[in-house]
Amino acid sequence: MSSSHAVPGPSPIAETAPLSLCALEPHVPADRLVAEMVPPPRFDSVRFDTYVPDPNQPSQVEAVEVLSDFAAGLGGAHASGEGKRKWFGKKALAPTGPRGVYLDGGYGVGKTHLLASLWHATPAAPSLKAFGTFVELTNLVGALGFQQTVRTLSGHRLLCIDEFELDDPGDTVLVSSLLSRLVEAGVALAATSNTLPGKLGEGRFAAADFLREIQGLSSHFRPLRIDGEDYRHRGLPDAPPPFSEEQVTRAAYATEGASLDDFPALLDHLARVHPSRYGALTDGLRAVCLTEVQPVPDQSTALRLVVLADRLYDREVPVLAAGLPFDRLFSEEMLNGGYRKKYFRAISRLTALARDAKGLVAQ
Repeated sequence: MSSSHAVPGPSPIAETAPLSLCALEPHVPADRLVAEMVPPPRFDSVRFDTYVPDPNQPSQVEAVEVLSDFAAGLGGAHASGEGKRKWFGKKALAPTGPRGVYLDGGYGVGKTHLLASLWHATPAAPSLKAFGTFVELTNLVGALGFQQTVRTLSGHRLLCIDEFELDDPGDTVLVSSLLSRLVEAGVALAATSNTLPGKLGEGRFAAADFLREIQGLSSHFRPLRIDGEDYRHRGLPDAPPPFSEEQVTRAAYATEGASLDDFPALLDHLARVHPSRYGALTDGLRAVCLTEVQPVPDQSTALRLVVLADRLYDREVPVLAAGLPFDRLFSEEMLNGGYRKKYFRAISRLTALARDAKGLVAQ
């Protein structure tokens, strides 16, 4: 069965030259940053009833039930009204009780699926609930400022934070302070977490560690354990062999809505564009074509590439490349360092997008 059904095939004749991401410097109004805090297109259609629990893992069935009740409990008035009742299907909680849930589990158990399902199931208008990664949330604070972010999000019923990152103490304190203010305003929280550098060997991040890192905010979270097989512990899939420069260039010219860039030049360009704009950088793209892919030179550049890979993956944009395979982008030192999980995630996602791009090359 072909897996390239969603990938645009090459057209016989290109009317115009491909786009260049290096030529784009998108301006993203602050209101768009807020409006785009919704589950990414990849999770548009997920719901609790599309989550398929492992029959050997009762905690997965329980997670669906608990989160369904959690969503239903958010249907009342904001902050001080009915929204504080029937949390987790239990009796009404006092205002000092948990106002959030932390999804604690390994990779591949569907935490993001469940988090997005919670967002979809919460009975409130999209403008009253927000969904974003930890990086997107810190980018929002950077764009709006702390106080304006508090004012903007305080009217929300729910804030979902995927991949809460704890490898930057400054950002952790910043976001913890933000969330404390939002909880005071009556906003419900839900989060999944990334792994601390010291816990990388475990492959997952324990709830106790998450709650300790967010310190005073921990009382606002109820940990929800989701057991299951960690599919990424099976090892990364081999990246498909790169195509030739000529194949990539021809495919870029033959594919409407494709971009074509020299990889080192693109990395340089990313340094001049704020990561909060990387999503806008990919607006309307049907494929990304890259030439001269080579090792990423330093950690700052590598972390920017991780953000771009996430945005491309969220938007299901295939990536066709010539040069080094994606599983050789990052040095051994990077892969063994504190940001190891980010880099392996980027490799995994770029590899999946490279597989999606195979149909762009004429056979």
